[in-house]
Amino acid sequence: MTAFLNVERSLTGRRWSGPDPAEERLAEGLAQSAGLPLPVARILAARGVTAADVPGHLEPRMRELLPDPLRLRDMGPAAERLVAAVVAGERIAVFADYDVDGGASAALILCWLRAQGRDATLYVPDRIDEGYGPNVPAIDRLAQDHGLIICVDCGTLSHEALEAARGRADVIVLDHHQGGETLPPALAVVNPNRADEDGALGHLCAAGVVFLTLVQANRVLRAQGRPEPELMPLLDLVALATVADVAPLVGVNRAFVRQGLAIMARRARPGLVALSDVARLDSAPSAFHLGFLLGPRINAGGRVGRADLGARCLSCTDPAEAGALAQELDALNRDRRTIEGAVREAALAQSEARADPTLSWAAGEDWHPGVVGIVAARLKEATGRPSVVIGVSGGIGKGSARSVPGVDIGRAIQRLAAEGLIVRGGGHAMAAGLTVDAAGIPAAMARLSELVAGSMQGQVTGALRISGLLDARAASFEMIEALDRAGPFGAGAPAPRFALSDQILEQVQTMGEGHLRLRARSPGAPPLDVVAWGAMQGPLGPALLGARGRRFHLAGKLELSTYGGRQRVRLRLDDAAEPV
Repeated sequence: MTAFLNVERSLTGRRWSGPDPAEERLAEGLAQSAGLPLPVARILAARGVTAADVPGHLEPRMRELLPDPLRLRDMGPAAERLVAAVVAGERIAVFADYDVDGGASAALILCWLRAQGRDATLYVPDRIDEGYGPNVPAIDRLAQDHGLIICVDCGTLSHEALEAARGRADVIVLDHHQGGETLPPALAVVNPNRADEDGALGHLCAAGVVFLTLVQANRVLRAQGRPEPELMPLLDLVALATVADVAPLVGVNRAFVRQGLAIMARRARPGLVALSDVARLDSAPSAFHLGFLLGPRINAGGRVGRADLGARCLSCTDPAEAGALAQELDALNRDRRTIEGAVREAALAQSEARADPTLSWAAGEDWHPGVVGIVAARLKEATGRPSVVIGVSGGIGKGSARSVPGVDIGRAIQRLAAEGLIVRGGGHAMAAGLTVDAAGIPAAMARLSELVAGSMQGQVTGALRISGLLDARAASFEMIEALDRAGPFGAGAPAPRFALSDQILEQVQTMGEGHLRLRARSPGAPPLDVVAWGAMQGPLGPALLGARGRRFHLAGKLELSTYGGRQRVRLRLDDAAEPV
């Protein structure tokens, strides 16, 4: 197929690909039958939405999409034990992962308990000193004076650690990471990605699993004639975790995020209000804001600071305390960016020198373990390939992997562990972690490259997918409103990326930390604001910086920007190419 707008190699080195003719015909038919703008019809056609499905897709309703919690194994015992602990006034501990999903999952339980006049001990392990998931000393201490330990966003593979609680405290695991052949010694392991689950709910993040558990716990309370805490106000936390953990926005996840964003816009949760304020978010939140403004700040505590800061901020009820926690997280996020920058530069150089067409990977001595995950994400974005970044210390490498659609990196990493090529590892389809002997890194990565190649099945890497051509005059408030109805956008449901052809760059200037601000114009259309986040950290920014007055095809996503109380339509630039 001919490259879209004949762009065989863009400024970022990518070939542009557009919708195939069959998909375009479906979109045109959908636009006519459902009365939709063609750009919206293209989005729905690409997702296989039929004319009959259009109303339900544009207005995802929780009532229709929420699955029965009892579809998940061990859900009944987990909910009943949780309620029993609340009713009996037992001491409860929540053991959470240190990322956004773990922090939001912990905050969900803490808020639900608080609504019933109960409290819990929050425990988040230190990334460097304790590593991911439950460990024997921590579980042993918690079991000494707690009747129930709830592990959220972790625990499915923690056999040895959970054994430390046996006979003293019951353990419930609420997780979504890939499970092994056997389950850990826990009263209940609720995980849609257990080996004995059918995978129908495998797209849920841990916070989604926790929310379903609370739905079932409320059912138990109702059956006992007890008051039930409200759950709908908690969906802002579920939405945040779903987007930040790159869970695919399909099924109930679409409803979680759509409803959660509406709740977040009410600014009722002190922690999210404070984080939004330090991030200078002055418009209604979108999925983009959750993933790129709020998520990184919440993650910063676990990456380079105190691991429990994110969960504490999200569950905080005092605005003053929330403000202080948000300021601390914001400062840590700035520190994280400095550390990340050095590692990212070295990792990109390694990857380019290696030139593996299937897998991008890099490893370095004393790379901070708190930034290898985000650098892996940056490497994936830059190369369009699954990526792994490993920090080595004392002969042991600890790394993170990030994937692309169609490649289950968590399962591939587990395969490496089963084959003895790494010490341990696991995760989910889009993200995973691993521990490996430093000497074994090349062999492990070579095998991972083979596994990824088998999963790719001929997929073209490094291509930029374009949803369609857009006339600059159609970049309007009305178009954004129409597109928003097809959202939310994120993993598994990417935002439409439009190409605007033959745009004259009237203004090009740097702003902030490596970003680029532009103004483009085409004949007969008003000027269009353009922003390219992080462009100066790659080839795009330097190529455009001195290009004022020249013509380019631009590819990016439409969005609203708010400045000084005024809203404008702008293009968030992903790529550019000179017309041929």
